[in-house]
Amino acid sequence: MKTLSLINFVVAAVFVACCCYQALYCLVRLFARRKPSEAARLCKYGVLICARNESAVIAQLLESLRAQTYPAKLLRVFVAADNCTDNTAQIARAHGAVVYERQNKLQVGKGYALRFLLGKIKEDFGEDAFEGFFVFDADNLLDPHYIEEMNKVFSNGAKAVTSYRNTKNFGDNWITAGYGLWFLRESEYMNRPRSLLGVSCAVSGTGFLFSPELLEKRGGWDYFLLTEDLEFTADLIARGEKIAYCGSAVLYDEQPKSFRQSITQRSRWVKGYLQVVSKHGGGLIRTMISTGSFACYDTLMTTIPACVLTVCSFAVNTGMFVLGLLGARGEMGVFFQSVLTALLNSYLLMFVMGLLPLITEWKNIYCPARKKVLCAFTYPLFVFSFGLAMVLAVFGNIQWQPIPHTVAVSIGDMGPRRRK
Repeated sequence: MKTLSLINFVVAAVFVACCCYQALYCLVRLFARRKPSEAARLCKYGVLICARNESAVIAQLLESLRAQTYPAKLLRVFVAADNCTDNTAQIARAHGAVVYERQNKLQVGKGYALRFLLGKIKEDFGEDAFEGFFVFDADNLLDPHYIEEMNKVFSNGAKAVTSYRNTKNFGDNWITAGYGLWFLRESEYMNRPRSLLGVSCAVSGTGFLFSPELLEKRGGWDYFLLTEDLEFTADLIARGEKIAYCGSAVLYDEQPKSFRQSITQRSRWVKGYLQVVSKHGGGLIRTMISTGSFACYDTLMTTIPACVLTVCSFAVNTGMFVLGLLGARGEMGVFFQSVLTALLNSYLLMFVMGLLPLITEWKNIYCPARKKVLCAFTYPLFVFSFGLAMVLAVFGNIQWQPIPHTVAVSIGDMGPRRRK
């Protein structure tokens, strides 16, 4: 059992060694500042929305797009009504969107819907109709200045830009709060420091903008893994492209409330991480070696260590527990001491990781103060539950499944926003 203590220590040490550079990211976020930029010009954009049975929420997104401060004549909204059995398409058309309906039960997922939508736009509007494309999920809401702010970064030369991701239903329970802190940390303690240091950022599912020229070498949208956003990110970084960050462009989205839905979604994320490493890991390593790209290292470290080390630790601790029950019960005290020490240290680390964005983004989190304080203590539990998602992803048969969205609120319900 003493061997178990050593193994758990080694696992923790390897994880810290792989991710310790993120402490620098925290310092950069807290102390470095970037001067705001002005738009070089006004670009013409297409807005891409892939929706599957989203009649409950899509109208609110389309209304928040209509309320943008950016000139309406430079925006065109497109919706892929993907395998819908409700009236999503009719609602989208009623709100002025160009809607294409798709029925394909074999090629399912957002990646296939995006390729379909971009293909239809190319057929009907031509290759050069838009200088950039935004990608949103149907449950998103946009701050009125969102596109105006994103254009400031894009028009000054960025080929891909990601934004600040907040949560519509942060205060529903500990799960939605966990997601909320996760994405706030990703936005402000990962992407903002990366941007300040000149390192490529990462796209996080929704709320990003890209130039169509990035897809030319791929023959169009060619990202169909379970996490098409990470695949898009990994491919761009492996090709030496850089994704910028716009923290003043604020997007809100809905998070799953049930633990079952959450684990299903996060198992898909983890499976997607493994798929991306399998497909693009070699390219990232080659680019890292040939060019010294820190962005490649960063991308690999945010996908591999957490998944691999968590599964290894789970397997080793489970094996030791079974062996202890079978033949070494006298040493079970050492087992429990080792596990409890590892859990306590991990809890404290995750607590600090959640506390930082909670403090700095306090005014941007819309829920009662007592719930904000409580979520600091439950955030480590949310992160720990990734362990179950990782085990299911490795040993289970994970497929893409839609997550139902039901939080139908307007951008005005989000309260006053602090623009950065």
